[in-house]
Amino acid sequence: MSTRTPGEDLPVRRIDRILAFMSLGLLLLSVICFFAIMIGSAARADFGTGVWPTVGVVVYIAPILAFVLLITVLVMSLVRRARANRGS
Repeated sequence: MSTRTPGEDLPVRRIDRILAFMSLGLLLLSVICFFAIMIGSAARADFGTGVWPTVGVVVYIAPILAFVLLITVLVMSLVRRARANRGS
């Protein structure tokens, strides 16, 4: 186990913060689009025209991209911690 004190924790980098917030934003966008599709279905909207095809694609693609971004942040953080522990 590591003998580091709690005050010696590594600072959060800007790229980590940006990727984490992008992941959260994509998940939020996906949920909003999902509810828009539910409301559009109740209103009997024509999903073949307008912005509806884009909204439908966002529901499928955004959670996958958010997961990839979250895994990227996790891997980058683990690599950074491993390098810091190896150096001390």
